[in-house]
Amino acid sequence: VRAEGEEVTSEESKEVKVYFFRGEGCSHCAEAEAWFESIEAEYGAYFEIVDYETWYNAENAELMQTVAKARGEEAQGVPYIIIGDKSWNGFADDYKEEILAQIQAVHSQAPADRYDIMKYLGTTPKKKKDTSSNDALLLILILLVTGGIGFGVYKARETAK
Repeated sequence: VRAEGEEVTSEESKEVKVYFFRGEGCSHCAEAEAWFESIEAEYGAYFEIVDYETWYNAENAELMQTVAKARGEEAQGVPYIIIGDKSWNGFADDYKEEILAQIQAVHSQAPADRYDIMKYLGTTPKKKKDTSSNDALLLILILLVTGGIGFGVYKARETAK
């Protein structure tokens, strides 16, 4: 993740932006995400996933609709994947070759010549953030609350005896 104000190196600017609108808990989105991770070792230098969770983030859901409308499309759900001037609604094995070919085709273009819907809309893309630390904190909080309730029930029963 690049810090605000940090310069973009020429190597970073060569990566193709893959705009990935997804829903947390969506099986097709998880399948697409797993596939992108599986090609990371071989093609990771070619692309960068720009992740937008839309099911629990109204702002991202609205952005997905704005992007689709600007492209003259209808976003019919997630995943909604955009690379250069092409997009895919949903995810299937049939899409893998097309997506990879599009990543390679856009990568072969000079970065300044690439079509980027977010630049057209004047939106700065957000890089995918690692949320595992937030998930761990949430789990700890849930355990503490559950433990506290259990302890309270135990104490209430003890005093009732």
